[in-house]
Amino acid sequence: QVQLVESGGGLVQAGGSLRLSCAASGRTFNNYVMGWFRQAPGKEREFVGYISRSGDSTSYADSVKGRFTISRDNAKNTVYLQMNSLKPEDTAVYYCAATTWIATTLARHYNYWGQGTQVTVSS
Repeated sequence: QVQLVESGGGLVQAGGSLRLSCAASGRTFNNYVMGWFRQAPGKEREFVGYISRSGDSTSYADSVKGRFTISRDNAKNTVYLQMNSLKPEDTAVYYCAATTWIATTLARHYNYWGQGTQVTVSS
């Protein structure tokens, strides 16, 4: 079992940057594919990106490709989401999630979730 805690959210102007962190408990962090999802008010939770167990493979939603980068430090049990060129439509609660399954864009396959961190992008 793993517990996830996100941090780094906040208010930023359009065009700005934020880096989210997700710290995981436990000693088996590198057993998990790590994903990032987001949920805006009145909308369903949507996939942002994921990173493989070793960190050598990533995948992103088209809406964030080229602007967001996911990385991980397995020695620190932490995964990061670097967000650049932020847009008002990126405003959402951002969640990190972990799965022991294959790398997937589907939220229902992720076993563990953090509590979320709010990102607000002003125009």
